[in-house]
Amino acid sequence: MKKFIRNILPLAVMVVMAAPMMMSSDKDTPTVTDADRRKAEYYFLEAQNEKSREQEDAYYDLIERAHQLNPTNSTYSFYLGFAILSMPNITRTQANRALELMKEHYEACPNDMYETTFYSDACMMLGNPGDGLKAIKTLSDRNPYRIELQSRLADAYARVGDFASSTAVYDSIEAIHGKNLPITSKKLSNYVALKDTLGAINEMRALLATAPRNAEYNITMGSIMQQFGMPDSAIHYLDLAQQAEPDNGYTYLAKAQYYMLNGDSAQYERQLHQALINENLDIEDKMQLLVSSVKDMIQSRDSSGRADTLFTVLIRQHPHEAGVHEMYSEYLMYKQDYKQAAEQLQYMLDLNPTDADGWRQLMVVQMMNEDFQSAIKTADKALEYNPDSQALYLYIASSYYQMKQYDKALETYNTALAKADSTEVMTLSDIKGGMGDVYHELGQNEMAYKYYEESIELNPSNVGIMNNYAYFLSLDGKDLDKAERMAGLAVKSSPNSATYLDTYAWIYFKKKDYTMALLYIRRAIDNDDTHSGEVYEHYGDILFMSGEVEQAIEQWKIALEKDPDNKLLEKKINQKTYLEE
Repeated sequence: MKKFIRNILPLAVMVVMAAPMMMSSDKDTPTVTDADRRKAEYYFLEAQNEKSREQEDAYYDLIERAHQLNPTNSTYSFYLGFAILSMPNITRTQANRALELMKEHYEACPNDMYETTFYSDACMMLGNPGDGLKAIKTLSDRNPYRIELQSRLADAYARVGDFASSTAVYDSIEAIHGKNLPITSKKLSNYVALKDTLGAINEMRALLATAPRNAEYNITMGSIMQQFGMPDSAIHYLDLAQQAEPDNGYTYLAKAQYYMLNGDSAQYERQLHQALINENLDIEDKMQLLVSSVKDMIQSRDSSGRADTLFTVLIRQHPHEAGVHEMYSEYLMYKQDYKQAAEQLQYMLDLNPTDADGWRQLMVVQMMNEDFQSAIKTADKALEYNPDSQALYLYIASSYYQMKQYDKALETYNTALAKADSTEVMTLSDIKGGMGDVYHELGQNEMAYKYYEESIELNPSNVGIMNNYAYFLSLDGKDLDKAERMAGLAVKSSPNSATYLDTYAWIYFKKKDYTMALLYIRRAIDNDDTHSGEVYEHYGDILFMSGEVEQAIEQWKIALEKDPDNKLLEKKINQKTYLEE
């Protein structure tokens, strides 16, 4: 049985709907009996019924059977080819067969509008543009006043690299229907491909002559001039656009992009601000502009606060756009301003309280801010809208774990375990792994290891659980070879993870392989965005056992700054020796 995806190619729906109205091309031969012809017709009609019911497997089987019974009917050939192309992950051989089947009908009935158009599109998509051009030219030659066919013909010429013929077809369309920007834009692409700068400029001037004060035309002309390295001419046309339509937000957007390309940051900021406050610029374009601007600020490490100002302007103008609040929260998270990021996400959820991903994102931000109590409250609220979300229970349990409320963490994990379906192996693996973490903190190591084993058995790729399991084995001094294997898999999956590198280094330390331990702990330090005190403490321990005492003390002091309540670190620094808890 073949499996399908729907709507793979353009016009698929129209083709199928049109099928009952199309004439079949019967080429009677002695090998097709009247009985087989009648059976084939019945199978074909039933296939269309199955198609309308979205029963793709049955549709394919019935079309194939109709074609087997009467291979001389080109309509059956065409739809069998169409069915093959609708299959997922077809091979080149299957694609070639499909095109050959459709070609039979095109050659028999070249005037069939839908089938020939579809066949041409399929040829273009599957790397046979020459055949696609031939088919659409046949159809357009017989229907010279169908603008959609002429447009397809012009596009087909461009696809085969015949830009001059493509432009000539567009000229003929304009002779009948007049000049317009979409057609001119197509012709400009052809001139650019031909490296005909003068032709492109003259083409745009011809369009401008029809409406000299049209802002969109002047903006396009400015863009062309900028592309051809004529910045003075480009700004001239952009100025004309702005003068002609001062309320058109797109003129400010175009000028902002112009000044950005030409390195004038002051003018760029002015035009950007005007574009953002303009009432006539779509919110989607404003957001795209803001994203581009903020990316540039991030890359240049701009700490002036301009991005916050721009977001404030946009939010003041569009306070009920959830997407703006979400975008601002992402920027605030980049700045590690988790409290403000959480506020923006809360605004977003007030506008769209059923957004399950938004609730999870808010919980993550609150947990990153170590506001675990708020994360739990958020999850309780989110569960009102998403009662079956396993991820929410996992976040709640993790929050309780971080708050050292291990009984509540276990209770929540058990609730999640009861709700999870037996087929949800990834979720079950995470639940059991989390339970392993809790049991280890409770000092019930055998239970912890039991749940870690069950977690990894469910999902052998769960490297996060492997890392935890390996680290706790190293702390307990048990089965260090197994710990090394699991930690190695974790590092291999995420070679820049400071957490995984630290675990790997600590296991080598426990195995008294201080050379390898130093190698990996230094990589952990280099990749530690959180600047964890524990990593620096481990670095000090490894340095000490490697004979580098003074350097070890320096790292312990850094660790103590990050964890001032760590009494063991104080003893290490004061006694200048390695101590274990």
